[in-house]
Amino acid sequence: MRHTMMLAAVAVGTLAGCGGAGAGPETGGGKPSGERGALVARIDSLISAPITAGKVAGASIAVVKGRDTIALQGFGLANIELNVPTMARASYEIGSVSKQFTGVAIMQLVEQGKINLDDDITKYLPDYNAQRRRIKVRQLLDHTSGIKGYTEMEAFRTLQVFDYPRDTLVKLFSKQPFDFEPGEEEIYNNSAFFLAGLIIAKVSGMSYEDYVQKNLFDKAGMKDAHYCSERKIHKLKVTGYDSDSAGLIQKRPLSHQWPYAAGSLCASAIDLVAWNEALHRDGKLLGAAAYQEFVSPGVLNDGTVLGYAKGIAVYPRLGRKTYHHGGGINGFLSENIYFPDDSLSVIVLFNTAGSEGPDKYALQIAEMILGKPADAAKPIDGDANRFAGVYAGRGRGRPTEITVAVADGKVTAKLPFADSAQALTYFGDDTFGRDEMRLVFSAVDGKIAKLRIDAGYGNNVLLRK
Repeated sequence: MRHTMMLAAVAVGTLAGCGGAGAGPETGGGKPSGERGALVARIDSLISAPITAGKVAGASIAVVKGRDTIALQGFGLANIELNVPTMARASYEIGSVSKQFTGVAIMQLVEQGKINLDDDITKYLPDYNAQRRRIKVRQLLDHTSGIKGYTEMEAFRTLQVFDYPRDTLVKLFSKQPFDFEPGEEEIYNNSAFFLAGLIIAKVSGMSYEDYVQKNLFDKAGMKDAHYCSERKIHKLKVTGYDSDSAGLIQKRPLSHQWPYAAGSLCASAIDLVAWNEALHRDGKLLGAAAYQEFVSPGVLNDGTVLGYAKGIAVYPRLGRKTYHHGGGINGFLSENIYFPDDSLSVIVLFNTAGSEGPDKYALQIAEMILGKPADAAKPIDGDANRFAGVYAGRGRGRPTEITVAVADGKVTAKLPFADSAQALTYFGDDTFGRDEMRLVFSAVDGKIAKLRIDAGYGNNVLLRK
């Protein structure tokens, strides 16, 4: 699932001769054979496909299970103009994967007694215009603050290329009406993480950039990680590309003054393996209590448990316990998935922002290793037509409307951003699913009247029209 800092729409394009896979996985000991060789070949073929099709310029992957490096490889081109092959250790802008770094930084300061998650954010940012609302620090980290997201504001599209002081942006979004009262819903929110970065800087006495370098990158052993810049030169940094109807194009301009703590970090695939292991396995970054708080899902005012914690998604994938996040920013898409019970990291990084996202590829690789999840589908009990109708409510940047229909006994939903209706899987208790999204219907006076959309990165109640 892609969760973006991108500020312009992109479409599928083609690029002749962009190349396929690189020289092969850096697994050591020569070319793998037998079952391992077959697995690596399947991974190679999978990631090469969108590159060969001209939809992605280049990619890097890391697949590590325990102490076993299954694949560490670059594919395609790091730079199209100069025909530069992609290295396995190439560095990418990882977009919203950055959010878990911000969450861990906050939790480190909580451990030090410098921040309380239940404090009002104005304790740390006294000049912030909270419009007479009490917003907890934790509500910045689980997208439940209700603050207007700046990446959904038309006015930001003019600002994004300039290096104005950061309070310029805060003044822009803080004047906007709240999307909802704090804690009432969950809508993915980059403004909240921008404020979290300002809190880290205020409380630590360091810039956000310096804080993550010293306390996160260095401690985790992330050798190629850095705060992204559109000016500074960093070795191994790949070139990013966007897409339009004609094909791949240069990525659209964006100053890294703005993604900031919501999406301005750069890292390689192997850096993200080091991060996963330092954070989730080895306890190098947080103590046990702080770590447990970090991965504990948020809770709405009505008691609804979210699929998102503090900068990281925690809803299951492939039927397994998983910590994960995707990212998208101009020119780049990324996916970082960690299965703690299997000590498995799957990282897929693309240097192209288009219709081909790395999420589905990361999941397919994980499925090759872990196997398919058990089929949890059930037959629909009762008349399926009771779910049919149009449901409307809030959404990210604009209202959400979903049309639920029944055809040949199957329930379908026309979801936002989808071109057509999609079949839903029934799990019982008036609950359906599509991929990891859950659609939970509820009745009022014996008639279905509400639809809760739980997408992990968002949780909203829609009312039947």
